[in-house]
Amino acid sequence: MQKQTWIKKSAMFLLFLGALVMTLSSVSNLTVTDVQAWVAKDYEASFETTTNSGSGYSRIGLEKKSLKTKKQQKRYISSEQIEGPKTLKEYINLEQYPSATVTATGYTAGVESTGKTPEHPQYGITYSGVPVKRDLYSTIAADLDVYPIGTIMFIPDYGYGVVADKGGAINGNKIDLYYETVEDVYSKWGKKEVDVYVIKRGNGKLTRETLNQLNNNDNEALQVFRNQINEN
Repeated sequence: MQKQTWIKKSAMFLLFLGALVMTLSSVSNLTVTDVQAWVAKDYEASFETTTNSGSGYSRIGLEKKSLKTKKQQKRYISSEQIEGPKTLKEYINLEQYPSATVTATGYTAGVESTGKTPEHPQYGITYSGVPVKRDLYSTIAADLDVYPIGTIMFIPDYGYGVVADKGGAINGNKIDLYYETVEDVYSKWGKKEVDVYVIKRGNGKLTRETLNQLNNNDNEALQVFRNQINEN
């Protein structure tokens, strides 16, 4: 008898709850989902228990975490949303380095610039002994009395250059920037008067190992710029 009474009361409660939801929904646009969220809203509960600590009792309070009906969605930020330098020039604080105005031209390893053909045993080899390279740190030619072998400079619109070579027409404040093809020389550079920044003055020596270390450093930002140079 008591069981039947309990079932009837439960059924009446559910009917009442359903009618309440329908009424609220029609009045305030409240949905069943909203009611579920309301019923399952965050709450805090604590309880105390005692443990025997030898000389007396200590109380431990536990606070129940908030219940959540939905997981928070992860937010992803694209590379375009990250603020930072977009060019190599923006990355470098050039004000800390001495500058000089030079006339810069472009050259290749070919016969048009060096008089050497691919069959020549020294084809593509600079005066310092390292091969020509267009990279994050590219090989360039300069007057060695002004900029010794190993001098590192930054050339706007070109990037880092390491003095590795010399040339008969490269005297005084003139430098020659290495490009892989004649088309690149004319389309990407030509001849310009530009302010360069001397990052480090050379000691007259440059090895392949040193040049490789410069280009393969662990700086992730610089490697991004390196990829841009190589892609271009």
